[in-house]
Amino acid sequence: MTHNGCKHTIHAANEHLKWSNAHPPVTTVAPGDVLEFTEMDAVCGQLSASSTAADIATLDFERVNPIVGPIYVDGAEPGDALKVTLLEFAPSGWGWTGIIPGFGLLADEFPDPALNIWHYDRGFGSPTLFSSVAKIPLRPFCGIVGVAQAAPGEFSTVPPYHTGGNMDTRDLARGVELYLPVEVPGALFCLGDPHAAQGDGEVCGTAIESPMGATVKLELVKGENLRFPRFVTHEPVTRHIDSRGYEATMGIGPDLLTASRDAVRGMIDRLSKLHGLSAPDAYMLCSVAGDLRINEIVDVPNFVVSFYMPRQIFD
Repeated sequence: MTHNGCKHTIHAANEHLKWSNAHPPVTTVAPGDVLEFTEMDAVCGQLSASSTAADIATLDFERVNPIVGPIYVDGAEPGDALKVTLLEFAPSGWGWTGIIPGFGLLADEFPDPALNIWHYDRGFGSPTLFSSVAKIPLRPFCGIVGVAQAAPGEFSTVPPYHTGGNMDTRDLARGVELYLPVEVPGALFCLGDPHAAQGDGEVCGTAIESPMGATVKLELVKGENLRFPRFVTHEPVTRHIDSRGYEATMGIGPDLLTASRDAVRGMIDRLSKLHGLSAPDAYMLCSVAGDLRINEIVDVPNFVVSFYMPRQIFD
């Protein structure tokens, strides 16, 4: 793939564990420039391909979800939009999915740590195996893509904000154009949290977390005045896994979060019955391969949420 503009290398050592508009920029780039971020790691090297569940239990959460940057974009002003095009990913070939005590949609029901180590095709062309049960198609993206807020102070990198951040949106993959609302001069762009694959919802709290490099192109749209991010895809977002249809379980009730929990519980039970998976393994598989969707949100007082698991991955 060819790119216009100058190319910059941003080393993962330029990382921070808080959002702040007071961080000095790593470099200044012009609109149209391309940035190659070297291997990023969502847990600052605390886990490796030989880690066990015991290492999950000792994770230091003060060293989770670092962001690399910030990058000052020349000419970016409050009210503009920063257009981020995701160009390429440089994989490490391994990743992990874990159940972290106290974290995830069903954290109260899964108090014990668990860990699955993945080894995958560096070309992303072949699915990666989950035990002998499932084959997960790879679709790399960065969980964290964002710019600094105008508000002073430091902000955790764990939640997303109206300026982006840890959105964990699996469709922000190669070729997608993401638009972020600029609130400070230079935008102060940061990137982090690379994933090899994830389902919509990331329900157990982790995807296939994988140390990875990424290349992005930064451009400006003057006077866009976005309130929240938006993005454009140029290809289907689910066709790579929908050829055999889905198993789907539902949650119905007056609270969307409770309905989501019920839908995921139903799929964990379904996977256990169909494929003999333990509950923790089914929960992790839901996080990397299945999708939570709102089916109905207007027929008050009850809403409908379903969890979709592609049948193809079990072929």
